[in-house]
Amino acid sequence: MGSEPREDPRRELIDLPVLHKLKLYSTRTNFYLIGRDEKKTFWRILKIDRTEPKELNLFEDPTKYTHDEISQLKKWISRGNQEHGGLRAETTCYGIIGFVRFLGPYYMLVIRKRKKVGEICGHAIYGVAESQMIMVPYPSSETRVSGSAAERRYRKLFNMVDLSKNFYFSYTYRLMYSLQKNICNTERGKIHDNSMFVWNEYLTRGIRGILKNTVWTVALVYGFFEQIKCSVSNEEFILTVIARRSRRYAGTRYLRRGVNEQGSVANEVEIEQIVSREVPEGKKIPITSVVQVRGSIPLFWSQETSVFNPQPDIILNNTDENYAATKLHFENLRQRYGKRIIIMNLLKTGDKDHRESILKAAFGKAIWFINRQTKKDSRLKAIHYDLNKHFKSGVDGAFEQLCVLGKRALDLIDLFFCEAPLGIGAEGVINDSFLNNPIMNQDKEETIQENESLKADIHKLQSGVLRTNCVDCLDRTNVAQYSHGLVALNQQLRTLGITGPPIVDKDNPVAKKLMEVYENAGDAIAIQYAGSEAHTKMFSALRGEWNMMMKHRDIITAVRRHYNNAYQDGEKQNAINVFLGKSGPQLGRQAPWELGSDQRNTRRTSSNLDIETLRPKISRSLSDNLLLLGELNLEEPILENPEPSREGLNGVIWETTSESGFIEAEPTSPTWMDTQMNSLSGFYTKNHHCRGLRDETCALHGKLTDIVVAMSQELRNDSERLSHVGLTRIFCVICRHDVKVKGLHS
Repeated sequence: MGSEPREDPRRELIDLPVLHKLKLYSTRTNFYLIGRDEKKTFWRILKIDRTEPKELNLFEDPTKYTHDEISQLKKWISRGNQEHGGLRAETTCYGIIGFVRFLGPYYMLVIRKRKKVGEICGHAIYGVAESQMIMVPYPSSETRVSGSAAERRYRKLFNMVDLSKNFYFSYTYRLMYSLQKNICNTERGKIHDNSMFVWNEYLTRGIRGILKNTVWTVALVYGFFEQIKCSVSNEEFILTVIARRSRRYAGTRYLRRGVNEQGSVANEVEIEQIVSREVPEGKKIPITSVVQVRGSIPLFWSQETSVFNPQPDIILNNTDENYAATKLHFENLRQRYGKRIIIMNLLKTGDKDHRESILKAAFGKAIWFINRQTKKDSRLKAIHYDLNKHFKSGVDGAFEQLCVLGKRALDLIDLFFCEAPLGIGAEGVINDSFLNNPIMNQDKEETIQENESLKADIHKLQSGVLRTNCVDCLDRTNVAQYSHGLVALNQQLRTLGITGPPIVDKDNPVAKKLMEVYENAGDAIAIQYAGSEAHTKMFSALRGEWNMMMKHRDIITAVRRHYNNAYQDGEKQNAINVFLGKSGPQLGRQAPWELGSDQRNTRRTSSNLDIETLRPKISRSLSDNLLLLGELNLEEPILENPEPSREGLNGVIWETTSESGFIEAEPTSPTWMDTQMNSLSGFYTKNHHCRGLRDETCALHGKLTDIVVAMSQELRNDSERLSHVGLTRIFCVICRHDVKVKGLHS
């Protein structure tokens, strides 16, 4: 006897009158972009003029064609251009990324291939798999500048931003917004492509301005997206984690630090964790979400380093005595998420050279200063937790404390929970896409009436956000955000009525799956900002997998990160600036590659070249602030009402008259690693052999071990021996130096 087939809870994805697939055709004088919907019920035409190299002329045909009509129209266009070869098919694409012009002609960027990565309430989410840059004007004497050296360099810079990695979009869902904003429709009527998380805003500005709609373009979100199916006690649910990187102060690790004058911070990323249940067709989908953010410490600060200094000093600029930019940053967070802003600060308190201690103190003073001028119910709530120190004392205890702090934060801000119908918010996306467009007016009322019943039952709202930072907002922040995500997942499952063993347990299978997702997200965020994957030490220790192989892997990661920061970040920053429209060939402006780092970045005064070592320095965008006059030792949980006078955050007493409030860590005795590495440094200088390198670069090799020593600080407390040759060769391989080391052994 055969069992009865189970009812498949999966449903057809929503079908809406949007353009999913486009085909590009060309004549000598025009491009014709013909788009259709998913079910091939209608076709549309966009004509792009090719006769004016330096002007973008677009014409949108208001007619909706049938298949037979569009076929006949293509024949007529081909006959009319028979003298010049007729109508030629160029490519198939799935949306316009935008248009850009450097010194010569306009270029059109399109999505050549897409990959479906998931869906949210029936809305398909795609990643860009391949893009293509197409010169718009027909080749002529006026377009010869496209072959000039400067034009080629602009194109090379622009194409350094790899659109096939971590760029996502949706035709029917506003991926630039959280689930709560989408369902509550709080952003209705705004120009959504101007959002801080839309990376092609500059590229679509021209076409949006001409057509007054976003029918042909897609809004690209840069960051991370992963969706997996999990189960607890035989009850399945869908877990989605989305990372959205801000474009407002975007850049690389050392060229973007702190805050800018507009209140935007470096490495600002919004993390959203969505959990939903699968239900039979016709029922509303129970779905929850929690949003948290990370971002550089919102002060004016910088770091400068040569290739020989992987841990540069932190420089504070104290010109912003009223913390105007810091206030703007937190005000922006309040506008986006609500009044309750909770800060999880993970900076070190006892670092040997006081790099992070100085920054922590300055951040604490800024928070105290702002709270003194803020109403009681809107004051910032801060937690300081030296994760590095507590981790060394015991990984389980440190992680447990992170979860406790995350739980208390979640209790204050809550989570978002609703029951939503399939296709929620679709009508808003369609109507906003056709804003002020007569093409849609004829069907607008019908669309609204048909979707009037698509409303969600909202049960909970998130009213605030947890903001986490360490110095880079990468490795330690990844672990802290995972702990908050784990606590949130436990609450999300309870909210959805899914019960089972405690999720807040690192050995739980669901917790392990969530850890993998957050590790993947951390790697993506780290590569985008720092040029290498995230360090795995803390996650590996949580899994009980921290061994010699993982240690060597972390050393390689550190060296790769340092090499990219020292040698690659200048060009990468230029590429990001050109892509975002923040630098380019404008009248009276130098090309980005002609600028020194002091001109390329804000508030810079020093040179970009270390004359003595003949190696470039990385200049950091400065950030301003003062030193803290009292100690910010906030190991205790959140205090609801910090007093702004002598009582600082979380009840810690601030001595406002003291010169310094630092707690110095007790110096440790030299370890085996210190002794061996120090001796290796001197020995290596005398025993190296260089091939294929100029004479002056041979002097660099005496510094290699010093760099490796700095990169190996995380291993100083370990008694296991590391291979001298292995450590040195790692750096040499990453830097592409061919070095032989004689006379050394493990």
